[in-house]
Amino acid sequence: MALTPLGELPSNARVTVDSAPIIYFLEDHPKLAARFAPVFDAAAQGALSIFVSTITVAEVVAGPLKAGNEILAAQYCEALRGSKNWEIIPVTEEIAILAARIRAIRNLRLPDAIQVATAVATGSVALVTHDIDFSKVQEIKIIS
Repeated sequence: MALTPLGELPSNARVTVDSAPIIYFLEDHPKLAARFAPVFDAAAQGALSIFVSTITVAEVVAGPLKAGNEILAAQYCEALRGSKNWEIIPVTEEIAILAARIRAIRNLRLPDAIQVATAVATGSVALVTHDIDFSKVQEIKIIS
C-alpha cells in the first residue's frame, strides 16, 4: 500500500475519503477517530477538499438504519452534505466503467473499486481509507 503521510499532502489538495474514516470520525471512535481527524480538520480549515462517493453515503448511514435509528442516519447525511469543503460525487457512467476496469485489474470488491474510481475521476491526490483491501491499488496514493 502506497502510504502518504498527511503532512506531505500539498496545500489545497483534493482527497477522496472512504467510509470507515468518516464513520470513525462521526462516531468519535475511541482509538481511530484521532487517526483520521487531521483530514477532517484540514477540510474544515479550507486546506483540503474532500470528495465522497454516493457509495460512502450508503455505507455511512447503513449502521444507524440497521439499528433503527432514523434520526442518527439523517444527522450523518446532513454531516456529509453540510460539511465545509466536502462534495458528494454520484456514481456516473464514467466512474462505473472505470470502477469495472479497476475491479478487473486489482480484484477489488465493487464498492472499493468505486471508491478508487471516484478518487481518480475527481483528480484526488489520495484516497483516505482504513481498508487493507486497498493494498493492491496502484492508481492513486493511499492514506491509511
